[in-house]
Amino acid sequence: MIEIALSSPLAPDLALLHERHTVAMHADTPPESIHMLPASALAAPGIWFYVLRFEGRPVGMGALKRIDAHHAEVKSMHVLSEMRGMGLARALVVHLVGEARRLGFARISLETGSQDSFGPARALYLAEGFVECGPFEGYGHDPNSVFMTRAL
Repeated sequence: MIEIALSSPLAPDLALLHERHTVAMHADTPPESIHMLPASALAAPGIWFYVLRFEGRPVGMGALKRIDAHHAEVKSMHVLSEMRGMGLARALVVHLVGEARRLGFARISLETGSQDSFGPARALYLAEGFVECGPFEGYGHDPNSVFMTRAL
């Protein structure tokens, strides 16, 4: 029923996912606090981009970005709002953690929003073993950001 696989972030059938992710990130976050990557940047070397398909339809996405040989970052994690509540985001996080481990990383980190709208995402990450931490490479302190990490 669900499949999670490496994909090109530039695939035409992913336009709705990227559009919804962009809208969600801009909904209640000031522009200077938005750290999402556009599809073109997700196609760069050192980024592994995954698509979650439900009954063949792309309904979720997430990426791993190499920080260094031992540390990766979760980027562009998103599940379409109408597909939430089915465990798809959890399946995607579990997959990303497994892929980070398979790729040889010892740590995986992420940045997410501090706003109430990001509460379910933060709860999911906590449930999957992430803990809050300080900013990591490329980030500074920001009241609109929560940083989380997990050893693999």
